[in-house]
Amino acid sequence: MDRHWRFARAEDKLARLSKQGLDMVAFWRACAPVLADAVPSDAALCCFTLDPASGLVTSHFNEEMLVLPPEWIANEYMDDDVNKLTDVARSPSGVSTLYEATGGDPSSSPRWHALMADGGDQEMIAALRSRGDVWGAITMYRRLDRPLFDAYEQAFLAAVSPLMAAAVRRALLIGESADPEGPEAPGMIVLGPDWRPESMSPGVEEWLRDLPDGNWAASRLPTAVLAVAGRAARSATGTDDPAEVAVARVLTRSGRWVVLHGVPLTAIDSQRVAVIVEPAHPSRIAPLLMSAYGLTEREQQLTRLVLQGYSTLDIADRLVISVHTVQGHLRSIFTKTGVRARRDLVTKIFFSHYEPRLRDNEQRTAANKPLRGGPAIATSPHHRPGQAQQARGRHLPTPCQEKAVACKQCALVSASLWPGVARVPTPT
Repeated sequence: MDRHWRFARAEDKLARLSKQGLDMVAFWRACAPVLADAVPSDAALCCFTLDPASGLVTSHFNEEMLVLPPEWIANEYMDDDVNKLTDVARSPSGVSTLYEATGGDPSSSPRWHALMADGGDQEMIAALRSRGDVWGAITMYRRLDRPLFDAYEQAFLAAVSPLMAAAVRRALLIGESADPEGPEAPGMIVLGPDWRPESMSPGVEEWLRDLPDGNWAASRLPTAVLAVAGRAARSATGTDDPAEVAVARVLTRSGRWVVLHGVPLTAIDSQRVAVIVEPAHPSRIAPLLMSAYGLTEREQQLTRLVLQGYSTLDIADRLVISVHTVQGHLRSIFTKTGVRARRDLVTKIFFSHYEPRLRDNEQRTAANKPLRGGPAIATSPHHRPGQAQQARGRHLPTPCQEKAVACKQCALVSASLWPGVARVPTPT
């Protein structure tokens, strides 16, 4: 069969699959035989979802490998190597082979030796891009005695990448809505002139109990609620800047980010304030996590580029700043996050916020539950004792075990809970 005809048939099938609104695992399972027919390989298709904000892995799917080995994670985020997911995701073509990435000498790559140990030789990675964002990636493998992945096969994967990426994005949204991590319906509480609750929507008590430093049983409202209400009241009376919006971002006791909005309700004889509580949208999570380390907007911008694999020179070109300025920002980022190098920064952020999501999604796959994207927010990973990771015999400590850093990090989290609402002193 002419392979160009096979490519066309496979592209048509993938286009139809991408429009069916399948959940993540169902989509991967449906894609695997279609891709195998177009591009033959010698191992089960390996599929990943990536956080488009950082480029870090949030889930994987492989029918023959239910749990992603620590060795793979170590290579991806700790080793100096080529053909990593972040490398391919930011490359112009979005498709790469290990053979090409090593200049025809795959044995020079640490990941090649791991492949050979499992009976493989060749690796091809395709990033799944949609409208400039990378939502996932697929990897395919061949044995030593098989032909190399060629330019036509790479061009085919590049052509179908937008179709698959759009389906991955929709599948992750399905997962978030079908099986949310917490209550999704916004809650509202109305406070009277004495700052006591007068009325509230059904279920808002659950939100309030989860907010820090409050005590619902003792009728003590969380500080964040009162701060937002106070800002809203001042804006209504004209004693504050009307351009200031009463909005707070809060990390709850369960480790979930929520957003609080304050709205003044002015009557003829009195003034009341409504405070609305809702979950932070997934697209806000990555900036929130970085703000928890006390990073400025520019530092967050640089951090995202570092996570995506850009070099210092690339970052300088993209941001139109000098290399010296980039290096100065990086030194500040390293100080705030408690690391010494770029690789350590990627490792810390991955193991603190993304590896828990990856492992959660592995369990969800086994239980046939919808998968989620973005970093883990259901728990506070740096507060989980005894969760240090092991990879290739190297001890990877969680931030809670880095005492000096952890104390500063946790303090910074507290200081960033309600930016724009109240000025909180920077911890020492």
